[in-house]
Amino acid sequence: MSEDHEITALLGQWADGDRQALDHLTRILYPELRRLAASYLRTERPDHTLQPTALVNEAFVRLLGQKQTPWCQNRSHFFAIAAQLMRQILVDHARRRQTSKRSGRKVALDEAIHLPDGRTADLLVLDESLKALEKVDPRKCRTVEMHYFAGLPVEEIAEVQQISSRTVRRDLAFAEAWLSQQVRGRGCP
Repeated sequence: MSEDHEITALLGQWADGDRQALDHLTRILYPELRRLAASYLRTERPDHTLQPTALVNEAFVRLLGQKQTPWCQNRSHFFAIAAQLMRQILVDHARRRQTSKRSGRKVALDEAIHLPDGRTADLLVLDESLKALEKVDPRKCRTVEMHYFAGLPVEEIAEVQQISSRTVRRDLAFAEAWLSQQVRGRGCP
């Protein structure tokens, strides 16, 4: 059985309440999720307090907290949801950071040295832009999330979305141009 088929079978068993399936899935998927989290965090500010392991653990906690798992159809669906959760965790973390900076709380000198960087603001602007794209075209937003946040190749995105690879490429081109315009319009480079 290929790994993709094994993951699909385990996701179905997990959805049916099989705890051993979840344990086995964790062993298989955790390294890939951690690699994905590390790649997200490489684009964040250098002093980010969230580590890849913490990001993956938080995503798992949120995944486990979901009562219904209709998205557990296959590996691609799983990573699409995991990417969306990781993005939301990073955005929540950035919002808390922005709030604490505005609240006037006291910070250590070494933390204060890094406060002016704009990475937190950039992530929040990107999140706002993605939410706006979702209102315009939800499929294009999901395509961006799966490609850039989950690292799924065009072919897997096409399979998940049940569209052609060519349509995925067009969606990505449109979304990239649209997001670029939105982000620049909000004052970010």
